[in-house]
Amino acid sequence: MKSPLLSLPGAVPAEGVDEGVAAHYGDLFREQRTLADGTGFVDLSHRGVVAVSGADRLSWLHLLLTQHVSDLPAGRATEALILSANGHIEHALYLVDDGETVWMHTEPGTQDALIAYLESMKFFYRVDVTDRTGEIAVVHLPAGSIAEVPEGVVVRETPHGRDLFLPRAGLEAFAADTGGHGPAVGLLAYEALRVEHHRPRLGFETDHRTIPHELGWIGSAVHLQKGCYRGQETVARVHNLGKPPRRLVFLHLDGSEVHLPPHGTELRIADEGPDGRKIGFVTTSVRHYELGPIALALVKRNVPPGARLLADTTAAAQEVVVEP
Repeated sequence: MKSPLLSLPGAVPAEGVDEGVAAHYGDLFREQRTLADGTGFVDLSHRGVVAVSGADRLSWLHLLLTQHVSDLPAGRATEALILSANGHIEHALYLVDDGETVWMHTEPGTQDALIAYLESMKFFYRVDVTDRTGEIAVVHLPAGSIAEVPEGVVVRETPHGRDLFLPRAGLEAFAADTGGHGPAVGLLAYEALRVEHHRPRLGFETDHRTIPHELGWIGSAVHLQKGCYRGQETVARVHNLGKPPRRLVFLHLDGSEVHLPPHGTELRIADEGPDGRKIGFVTTSVRHYELGPIALALVKRNVPPGARLLADTTAAAQEVVVEP
């Protein structure tokens, strides 16, 4: 679904899974500073939007999600995962309940599979699951923004900012009426701040065998004091009896390199040279306006936290995100 905001001056379309919105509007570092200063807004209208209504919506979702949502107060934001039977991450959901409906946004293109799963689990519960992607666009306001929110718009407020569930038909009017929110900012700036804050993203920091412990999603998206959801046994076993096989790390990359190592670039311990054993891979790499080239990566749990790494031929120093 192509955003009308791609017609704004300087807009350069994003590619891959983020196709449909702007990667940037001509000045990547300025756009990062804008977000970091609490101004501007990010067009996330390519993300899937799913609504769950009905009297049983919270108690029903509580049985399916990794998060404790049976008593979720109206207006309180949370995030949750849906796992496979083996505990591998299948969906990441960003939710808020408005008192009548649970609104959630998901990775672009994943809403159909999500809805199919939810529909298969309805049974006799009084719930209605609908795809609202065609009608509702997600817009992000950064932390510290004083922008006015249009009347009637559902807001999901987090420490990192506010996600607005804005009527898609009003997207252009929202962009044109500054209302205190400042200029449009591209997705690359949003991603740079996401990496800076060590926040994992489904499909980037995950693969087919990722479990929540590896990415630090325990607590923020996984509630350890509840059961009764698919994959819960794996979550409990790893938490109580062991350690995850991999862990998320933050990388400072060699700033002299022209190109950033792309997603999937193999990581090796620098002392073992470029032909050493593979110990992980780069998940997301960005150029940050203050930190320079940085990345998130998944490495084997037993990699020494102080070991210098190589991302292909690019030197990288690691910081611990998930403890070994």
